[in-house]
Amino acid sequence: MVFLKVEMSWNVLISPSLLSPQGLLLRKAVIVRLLEDIANRKASKDHGYYIAVSELKAISDGKVRELTGDVLFPVTFTCITQKPMKGEVLVGSVDKILKHGVFLKSGPIESIFLSEKTMSDYKYIGGENPMFMNDHSKLEKDTVVRFKVMGFRWMEADRQFQLLATLAGDYLGPL
Repeated sequence: MVFLKVEMSWNVLISPSLLSPQGLLLRKAVIVRLLEDIANRKASKDHGYYIAVSELKAISDGKVRELTGDVLFPVTFTCITQKPMKGEVLVGSVDKILKHGVFLKSGPIESIFLSEKTMSDYKYIGGENPMFMNDHSKLEKDTVVRFKVMGFRWMEADRQFQLLATLAGDYLGPL
């Protein structure tokens, strides 16, 4: 996956109970809340998956919300993100096996589908532990697989990308 370094602006909301006259405690509260917000948001269509906040550039003056007393701090920071790209080769592990294909996981991406149509020399074998087999290898749960991204789409409701993968190509398949 492609790693990107992105400069971002974010509004961090701090409860009045976390405010104190010492600047360091306020700074710590803003940083902790920013990290929580990033972890909860998980990803965005434009930037991909949020991996880490690498630098805090600025915390602007806070604005008090009249009804709640919370303080809104505009924050500028750089963040390392990871975004899938069509045509790139990734490594993942088999999560689920169905008759029509295999679901893989790779890093933060939890929804990668490998269709049985893109695995032309593999045959489905059902049973208690279903798998796909060919003459040289098998795909079963937890098998590590090198695959190529055929396409992807952003799912706003789940805040994640769904990938369509293939094993067609040199050096692709179980490792």
